[in-house]
Amino acid sequence: MIETGLEVNRMAADALGDHFSEIRGLTMHLTDSLSAEDQMLQSMPDASPVKWHLAHTTWFFETFILVPYAAHYRPFDRNFQYLFNSYYKQLGGHPYRGARGLMSRPSLEQVHAYRKHVDHGMVGFLPHAKGPALSLLELGLNHEQQHQELILTDIKHALWSGPLRPEPVAGHTRYVAAPKLAWIEVEGGIHSIGHHGEGFAFDNESPRHEVLLRPFQIASRPVTNEEYLEFMKDGGYCRPELWLSDGWDAVNAQGWNSPLYWHRSSDDGEWSQFVMNGAKRVNPAEPVCHVSFYEADAFARWAGARLPLESEWEIAATRHPARGTLLEDGIWHPQPPRGEGFQQVFGDVWEWTASPYVAYPGFTSAPGVVGEYNGKFMCNQFVLRGGSCATPASHIRASYRNFFPPHARWQFSGLRLAK
Repeated sequence: MIETGLEVNRMAADALGDHFSEIRGLTMHLTDSLSAEDQMLQSMPDASPVKWHLAHTTWFFETFILVPYAAHYRPFDRNFQYLFNSYYKQLGGHPYRGARGLMSRPSLEQVHAYRKHVDHGMVGFLPHAKGPALSLLELGLNHEQQHQELILTDIKHALWSGPLRPEPVAGHTRYVAAPKLAWIEVEGGIHSIGHHGEGFAFDNESPRHEVLLRPFQIASRPVTNEEYLEFMKDGGYCRPELWLSDGWDAVNAQGWNSPLYWHRSSDDGEWSQFVMNGAKRVNPAEPVCHVSFYEADAFARWAGARLPLESEWEIAATRHPARGTLLEDGIWHPQPPRGEGFQQVFGDVWEWTASPYVAYPGFTSAPGVVGEYNGKFMCNQFVLRGGSCATPASHIRASYRNFFPPHARWQFSGLRLAK
């Protein structure tokens, strides 16, 4: 049985069933405006076609719940166990990740039929589900919420990668300055981090444990576009002394001179950026977005500060859980901070930390295939905290640990400084 921090019982089954229908419906809603051709696009190996996301999240419920637990369930297509397996080695082979865009078959229509088949099976099975299956259902729902965010990040990169420059967004926006950055003091000493109490959590958020921290300061808001532009104007992308060695190699190999999706006009020298519905002028007050760990680290060094440790971030976020823009707001782009105090802790942009993604003391992977979910990725990645404008509100918490390799830029990733 998977340890989720929540003892799932029969009283929770109906609520989980409602949650299942709600989450599955939201995934389909996110794809309503996309054509079948849009949903076939794979612009790089790290991203996946929307159609694949729709099928893979369905595969999860079929593979881990219906096939082993629902006595009379018949799989939709036995070839799908191979075709839509992402990385579970104990289940056998799977297609090369970078070739998912070659899956013209099954068609989008067939993938939709697959979702309906599995949804029908799940709705019929849930009244009879017991402990292990209900725990797997909760994991599957959180897994689908992760893919809701990936649908948005991956299609954004795919649409931006086309040969035609996106059309400008119509209308003009009046920009309001972001509030002045302030520093939040946090005392040193022994603190506890990691998941505790009721509610779902992934295995990598446990066990809860103590950490010893020196006194530190953390910024009241994320770094803004205006501040990042100052870094760029000061030659930030041309100064090797600011960069980690691997980061400097990435700058030169990839030709980075701005965040991903930024473009400088040859007419007036102004910067614009691609958002979900086209291109618009860079708003100085918005949190800077789509920067790698390398860029975040270089900016922090340029600013005379540093990135926070994930333990520092969690302690501060637990005390000041301020909500920003999340997926349900329907904006899917970070918004300027408002007001005073600790802001945009949850939402708007994932915040890079200085912490490598490694196991907490005492961590063990769950037994069986689901043990491959998180543990085997604890290498060559850095932790991000806080969620983004594409993260579902019910999916984020202070102990949540996201992780990506340090060169990744297509996620809604930004930074918050610490001292």
